[in-house]
Amino acid sequence: MAVLMTRHGQTDWNVEKRVQGKADIELNATGIEQAKITSEKLKDEKIDIIISSPLKRAKQTAEIINQTLNCPIIYEDGISERDFGEFEGKQGTDFDFEGFWSYKKNLQYDKAENIRDFFERIYSTLDGMTEKYKGKNILIVSHGGVSIPVNCYFNGIPDKDNLVFLGLRNCEVVKYSKK
Repeated sequence: MAVLMTRHGQTDWNVEKRVQGKADIELNATGIEQAKITSEKLKDEKIDIIISSPLKRAKQTAEIINQTLNCPIIYEDGISERDFGEFEGKQGTDFDFEGFWSYKKNLQYDKAENIRDFFERIYSTLDGMTEKYKGKNILIVSHGGVSIPVNCYFNGIPDKDNLVFLGLRNCEVVKYSKK
């Protein structure tokens, strides 16, 4: 079983460096082009199924990629972006962005999703996917924040204070394998 993951294409909020969490932002022209390029890069991969976040930016990216792959797409709430709660729409410089992504500190917020709860949601979703689609090659189309616990699921949690460095860039693709 192989699991590939890509982050959605660029949005205007990415350009503005605003956190978009659960905000349902569409791709901009650059993001659409990035998804087309990613589609071309993936054309020789054997993908059995695409599992996408239902948020517009991921959904659009998955649909563009699937114009080349032509396989079933399933929309899965469990891999939607982390809920940024009170930080939604803010720039990372407007709050403790590094602390927000510290697994060690495990900061609690009024509305935003706690990092360990977020990891638990992603891990549980991945456990279900890898069991349900055992032996299949999956492409996950999701978000930069989601790419952090996905990386940790397959590679372990690094002994770092802040995990934001593990996040994928727009339409970057990584491949993991699960036995």
